[in-house]
Amino acid sequence: MKCRHCGSDRFAPFLDLGTAPPSNSYLRREELAAPEIWYPLVIRVCEECLLVQTEDFAGRETFFSDSYAYFSSFSQSWLKHAETYVDAMIGRFGLDASSRVVEIAANDGYLLQFVKARGIACLGVEPTASTAAAARDKGIEIVSDFFGQELAQRLVSEGWQADLMAANNVLAHVPDINDFVAGFAALLKPEGVATFEFPHILNMIAESQFDTAYHEHYSYLSLTAVSRIFEANGLRVFDVETTPWHGGSLRVFACRGASATHALNANVTHVLDQERRAGLSDPATYAEMQARALSVRDGFLEFLIAARREGLRVAAYGAAAKGNTLINFSGVKSDLLEAVADKNPAKQGLYLPGSRIPIVDEDALRALRPERVVILPWNLKDEIMQQLSYIRGWGGKFVTAIPSLTVHD
Repeated sequence: MKCRHCGSDRFAPFLDLGTAPPSNSYLRREELAAPEIWYPLVIRVCEECLLVQTEDFAGRETFFSDSYAYFSSFSQSWLKHAETYVDAMIGRFGLDASSRVVEIAANDGYLLQFVKARGIACLGVEPTASTAAAARDKGIEIVSDFFGQELAQRLVSEGWQADLMAANNVLAHVPDINDFVAGFAALLKPEGVATFEFPHILNMIAESQFDTAYHEHYSYLSLTAVSRIFEANGLRVFDVETTPWHGGSLRVFACRGASATHALNANVTHVLDQERRAGLSDPATYAEMQARALSVRDGFLEFLIAARREGLRVAAYGAAAKGNTLINFSGVKSDLLEAVADKNPAKQGLYLPGSRIPIVDEDALRALRPERVVILPWNLKDEIMQQLSYIRGWGGKFVTAIPSLTVHD
């Protein structure tokens, strides 16, 4: 194994979740009689550059297929976040009708629809056919390809050099992180800005968020590691913000390394100092994550087994990738968790990978009347508890497993 950034072969342990199928490879009924491929899910930290990363066993096309079923627009709070971001970037960087905005991993157009509505030319890059089609239905121009230097140069030749590039929750999803970042340096205008949002590994460790580990996440990111990667590939971090999304994320602002417009903000030094105080510059710190994951797993299993003994019906909400990590690492099947409801019609009628628990709609959840509903995408807990508030009408309660098992009255 070689580090995907610096090429070192010196690693320290971070997390070993055994084996798991791809977390977004949901199964059709006719596939239940066939075997699934499970890949080792082992994550290590590079002792040289401190990039936390998976050991790779399959190509990216295995994890980001044409039937990819994650659609961003099903979360109203995430849509609001996207719209707020667009307005903030327009105000901060003076974007107008003469500007060009490019989003990498545009998904179903959840963000660019707001750029388009404000009269600014925009382009999305999205390799998964299912979500790209949904974005095109919103009238958004989409390039269906994986992003890197080659595609960036092509887009420059087609007149798409960007004033603003957005990359939300995608930096962790790329196997060749150097080529990906260098593509931003190539596609940005000389004084353009790129923003990257990603879950902060500082919170992942502190809050025992091991379920954000799955094969589609090749990297687990600190500002310390990201700053080094950007500098090596033609970008410079000049500001950073924290957001509550996905259990605590960073929004990193970057420009070309030679840019003279964007001065270094004190926020960068503050977050780097915070990471250093938390021990993220010491590879030994990362080894603590394994015990945290085992503690969460044990608490989750103890709850499910106790509920079955008490005769309580337990279902879940949100057929999220993070939920599949939790369920498969815990060895849970439908005898402990009857069904998972989801708002996304593209997932309804399918089965979770590995556990093969059925995915149903909310009407089926109402008919089931479970006494306990486990919220798998705990990052959307408040939104989901409001959406499903009716379960309290039959005495139901909500449950979250991260950072520790909690029953919400």
